Amino acid sequence: MNKIPRTDLDVFPLCLGGNVFGWSADERQSFAVLDAYLEGGGNFVDTADMYSSWAPGNRGGESEAILGRWMKARGCRDRVVVATKVGKLPGLANLKAETIRRAIDDSLARLQTDRIDLYYAHADDPTTPIVETLRAFDELVRAGKVRWIAASNFTAARLAESLATSKREKLARYVAYQGHYNLVHRRDYEGELADLCRREELGFLPYYALAQGFLTGKYREESGTQSKGGSVPTGAAAAKVDSVRAAGARRYLDERGRRVLAELDSIASARRATMAAVALAWLLARPAVVSVIASARTPGQLAELMPVAQLRLAPPEVGRLDAASD
Repeated sequence: MNKIPRTDLDVFPLCLGGNVFGWSADERQSFAVLDAYLEGGGNFVDTADMYSSWAPGNRGGESEAILGRWMKARGCRDRVVVATKVGKLPGLANLKAETIRRAIDDSLARLQTDRIDLYYAHADDPTTPIVETLRAFDELVRAGKVRWIAASNFTAARLAESLATSKREKLARYVAYQGHYNLVHRRDYEGELADLCRREELGFLPYYALAQGFLTGKYREESGTQSKGGSVPTGAAAAKVDSVRAAGARRYLDERGRRVLAELDSIASARRATMAAVALAWLLARPAVVSVIASARTPGQLAELMPVAQLRLAPPEVGRLDAASD
C-alpha cells in the first residue's frame, strides 16, 4: 500500500477506474471485476458523478450507483477507499458552492455511504472564485461528508493558486492531483505540474494510464504471433478487439508508439509480466505518483493489471522506456 501524502489514506498501487461501470460493463460484469479487485488486495476505486453520462440512455451517476450497490451487497464499505468527483455532470458542470452542496448529497445517496474518502474537483472552473469552491469543500470536510479533497485537470498555475488560497484562508487543502499521463502522453504532467506536486507534497494519480488500452499491446498492425508480454494476439486479431476505446488507442500507432510497444514487449518478456503491468509500473516509478488509475471490463482484463502491485522496474528498465517514449 502507498500513503497519499498529508492523509491517513493507504491505497493500493492500482486504483480501479469506475468509468466503465454502467457503460461498457453492465452491473453483473462490474460486480465481477470489483469482487476480483477486492479479493486481489485492492482497496481504491475511482468514480465520478458524471460517469457515464456520455453513453446513450444514461444521465450520469450510473457508476456511483453500481459501486454503491456492490458495497452494500458485499458489506465492504470500510474496506474501500472511495474517490468520486464533482464539476462535470451535465446540469452541474461547475464548482459553485451551491453545485457542490447538491452534488455531494446526490453522490452519497447513490454510493449508499455517509462519507467520501477523496472528493475531487473534476475540472477547473475559471468562472467561479477559487475561494468560493474551497469554502464549499471545507464545509463538507467539517460536516464529515468528505474526508479529503483533491483536484483534477487544473493547470499548474491554477492548482498553485488554489493551494495558496487554502493556506491563506485556513481552508481544506487539496492533497492529491489527478491528470492525464502515460508513456505516450507525457507533456501535460512533466514540468510545472510534476514540480508542483513534489514541492507541495501532492499525491499524483495518473488517468488514461494505459492510453485507452494502447499500452496493453492489443492494438497493433503486425500480423501473426502473440505479443511477448501480454499474450495478446496482434495483427488481424488485434484489429477485431471488441472495445469502445479501440479507435482512440490506435491513434498512438506512430513511430514513437511502436518504439514504446517494442520496449514494453521486451521488458515484459524478461520479467514474465504483462505489457500492461510494465506500463503501469513505469508510472509508479515517476515522482509523486502514489497510485495509477486503470479500468477493466472483465476479471480477465483486471488480471493483466493487478501484478503491478508487486512489480518494481529497475532504473535501466525505466531508462529504456523513457528513451523510447521521449
